This record gives sequence, C-alpha cells and structure tokens, in this order.
Amino acid sequence: MVSTAAARTVIGIIGNVISFGLFMSPIPTFTQIVKRKAVEDFKPDPYLATILNCAMWVFYGMPFVHPDSILVVTINGIGFFIELAYVSIFFIYSPWIKRRKMLIVLLIESIFFAAVVLITLLVFHTTISRSYFVGILCIIFNIGMYTSPLTVMRLVIKTKSVKYMPFTLSLANFCNGIVWAIYALLKFDPNVLIPNSLGALSGLIQLILYATYYRTTNWDNDDTSSTRRAEVQMSDV
Repeated sequence: MVSTAAARTVIGIIGNVISFGLFMSPIPTFTQIVKRKAVEDFKPDPYLATILNCAMWVFYGMPFVHPDSILVVTINGIGFFIELAYVSIFFIYSPWIKRRKMLIVLLIESIFFAAVVLITLLVFHTTISRSYFVGILCIIFNIGMYTSPLTVMRLVIKTKSVKYMPFTLSLANFCNGIVWAIYALLKFDPNVLIPNSLGALSGLIQLILYATYYRTTNWDNDDTSSTRRAEVQMSDV
C-alpha cells in the first residue's frame, strides 16, 4: 500500500511537470518579440507579478517557514529564473520609458520581499506562525494571478469565439489546479489548497466556455489585436 508521503511526492512531481509547461507557454510570444526586436503591444506586467509570486512561494517552502515543501520550492525556483529571463527580454527590446517603469516595479518588489523576509524571521519564531503569515500573502498573490483570465473569458462571451483562448492552456490550468489541490489535501496545507482550488475552478469555467462557444468560433478570421488582448499566462502553485 502506497503511503501518504509517497503519494504526495508523486503528485508533487506531476505538479512540477505541469507547472513547468505553464511557465514555458509564453515562449512563442518572446520568440516573436526577439524576431521583431520590439515588444509592440505586449505587456511585462504578468511576468513582473509572477517573479514576486515565485519568490514568495520559494520562501514559503523553506524548511524554517513551512517544512516538507521541497517540491513547492523546486518548481517556483525554476519559475523565478524563467520569468526573470522573460523580463530581461522585455527590458532589452523596450524603450527607456518602459524600462524605467520595469526597474521601479522590480525595486518595489525587492523591497517588499526583503521586508517580508525580515518580518517573518524577526517577528515570528515558529514554523506555524511563519507559515500562516507568509501563506496568507502567497494566497493573495495567487488569487490575483488566477483571476487574470477573466479578461479573456469576458472576450470569449462577448465575441462567442474561443479562438484566442487556447484549449491546451485552459486544460493545463485546470489540471495544474487539481494536482496541486490534491497535493495540499494529502498533507493538509490550506495555503496551497485555497488558491489552487480557485485555479481549478477558473480552468473548469474556461473549459465550459470552450465547449459552449467552439461551434460559433470563426477560425478563419485573424485579429491580431484581439490575440494580444487575450494573452494570458498562468502559473505555479
């Protein structure tokens, strides 16, 4: 009989694989940016937000904050460097005014993260209290990221078209939320369970919309501006 710890490890590894795929999903966007040597209408905001989100989850998974969370650390550590690479590409191909905004955001995020680390280590002295404090912050950030597809879902309902809401990404988001929710249930961790349950629900709604509006979609109509508006990246734990 498989132990709970072993099952949790297997589920966590599966979650790592799915999350890695989600982190890599924007590669076509950045391939286009590099080829055109311009960011055009693409926005760095989701990637800047994900950098801080990944950093927070890596800190949450540290043994002195929330023990036995190495698989949370691994995928978010990988995600942190992937997102950093994306932001670097944005920085290289953006005009100075956008570069300055990105530097300001990164500075604010660095100060915020440093403050969280200091408060956690100096004010809270047990892993339970540290997990509670950092976990609440992680939940807030993750919920914000999981609500980002609302713009796309609104576009789907308005146009009755799922052309700019990729099925594979919606399915991956749903599976990612389900897998990490199961991971959290096996050794009850509400800080991982809450945002990923919402993520699974968000993915499920996207799949329902896809099934509803698939037949009314005009696949031959090419609208580049809508593609850019619909660009969404989901991620991690």
